[in-house]
Amino acid sequence: MDINVARGLVTVALLILFLGIWAWSWSRKRMADFDAASRLPLEDGENSPASGETEETPS
Repeated sequence: MDINVARGLVTVALLILFLGIWAWSWSRKRMADFDAASRLPLEDGENSPASGETEETPS
């Protein structure tokens, strides 16, 4: 087997892997998870430093 054949096979394998990951990430059953993750930086959580409350530790 020539090195160029090996390089071609690796290229094809990586292309198939890329297309598989792309299809997985755009599938409808993953949409809810990704939408929830995209809203995380905008939500005001109880433990977030932006809420104005800081936890003080006794010295």
